Amino acid sequence: MKKAVAYLIPFMEKEKREKMIAEGKDPDAIDEDDDSQFAGKVLMATVKGDVHDIGKNIVAVVLGCNNYKVYDIGVMCSCEMILEKAKEYNVDVIGLSGLITPSLDEMVTVAKEMSKAGFKQPLLIGGATTSKMHTAVKISPNYFTDEHPVIHVLDASRSVTVVSSLLNEETKADYVADIEEEYDELREDYYAGLEDRYFLTFDQAKKQKIDIDFDAVPVAPQPNKLGVTVIDNVSLEDVVPYIDWNPFFQTWELRGRYPNRGYPKIFNDEAVGSEAKKLFDDAQALMKEIIANKSMNLKGVVGLFAANRTDEGEDVMVFDSEEDRAACKPRHTFCMLRQQAEKESDDPYLSQADFIAPSGYKDHLGMFAVSCFGCDALVEKYESEQDDYNKIMSQALADRFVEAFAEYLHRVIRTDMWGYAKDESLDNEDLLKIKYVGIRPAPGYPSQPDHTEKSTMWSAIQAKELAGIELSESLSMMPAASVSALVFAHPQSQYFAVGQIGKDQVESYASRKKMDLPICERWLS
Repeated sequence: MKKAVAYLIPFMEKEKREKMIAEGKDPDAIDEDDDSQFAGKVLMATVKGDVHDIGKNIVAVVLGCNNYKVYDIGVMCSCEMILEKAKEYNVDVIGLSGLITPSLDEMVTVAKEMSKAGFKQPLLIGGATTSKMHTAVKISPNYFTDEHPVIHVLDASRSVTVVSSLLNEETKADYVADIEEEYDELREDYYAGLEDRYFLTFDQAKKQKIDIDFDAVPVAPQPNKLGVTVIDNVSLEDVVPYIDWNPFFQTWELRGRYPNRGYPKIFNDEAVGSEAKKLFDDAQALMKEIIANKSMNLKGVVGLFAANRTDEGEDVMVFDSEEDRAACKPRHTFCMLRQQAEKESDDPYLSQADFIAPSGYKDHLGMFAVSCFGCDALVEKYESEQDDYNKIMSQALADRFVEAFAEYLHRVIRTDMWGYAKDESLDNEDLLKIKYVGIRPAPGYPSQPDHTEKSTMWSAIQAKELAGIELSESLSMMPAASVSALVFAHPQSQYFAVGQIGKDQVESYASRKKMDLPICERWLS
């Protein structure tokens, strides 16, 4: 789209000059920085510590094609930079984006600083981990007024409606009043829910953990390849069969309706089917080009270690050798969190530590970090060509490649490197339905919502040194197309969400991590 606009600009400028001359005006006397022809000016930024911007890029294109001047200042933008650029460009609206959960806290900080500095621009919030509820409860109270509301934007398709409503003096007041009323109700519901919810004490939750009988259901055998292994011999062609295309269409905000939800049924959908098929065909063409030109490549690192849970049962120790295990000299300790919100059933209160056997058993824990490299260079190339479509397509494909790499590598771990499921014969559909033995939860996600545990993993497997995968100050993985996970092999291990926890567990967790309590609370908020 942008490429098409760039192509037309010289013709548009020529016509504009001819019109001004016909009106007796001097076209050379016009300020080149004059932006009065735009419907409005919007600043967009991915907040500090976060490197993800596919959704933001789509929003920028949509707004640009609707005659809004968009100043996209990039990723990992500090609060100071955002406020400085907003003043410099004298924008009408400020939009913040983020993917990882620490970004939510950074958005709160930006809102507070905007209020202190006397900003008057509406603040828009978007990104995968954001929500209307979080915006209403955590961000909005720090900045929202009738003049400058805080609004959660669900996806790019809503952005034009939101911005146009805010910049139209005739509609703004009623629009903001509706948002304010909705957010007030959301806050009331949220706090009422907290009052109605009960939590076990941490000690009570520990007593009601899942009690795996490791004699009846033994631990997995010793891995065939212990220690750290660099994975640099996997090609893009190798992982293509493992691609899950459903998130690809979600990235582009194409959603089929029942019974045509998901790939490939989405092609049959009356509303979006034809566009979905065109998009998919374009993706296939670019994917072939990327593979042929080797413009992207995959690299990762795997760690398989001797492991036991601690005597208290809340954390997992990993050891460099059986001698260190016998002497209880762990190389690293992974701290875990346990469910604590009261349940209406007799279900246990889970922690990932429950899935690792205690001392006396020769259990193991796996982990990996993988990335798709080369996307940034491709993005720069398409940006220089004013080709936003292929820029975003490249980012979307990089995400599909790395997720497929993770799926591929997890299978290799199960069947070969660890080998606890060497006879596994699952097709790709079964893999996506998680029919394999074991789990691969990621730090920062529901089973262990603390991103700081990535630092422990990075130290254990030397992800930066051996694979070039880095962590930002907010522990976002770089490059953006990266995946990391712990690998649990026991057949009774399962995915779950920790949810909210009590103060007593937070204090225990901070103590076990040797982290100051306020800092720990911030990471867990």
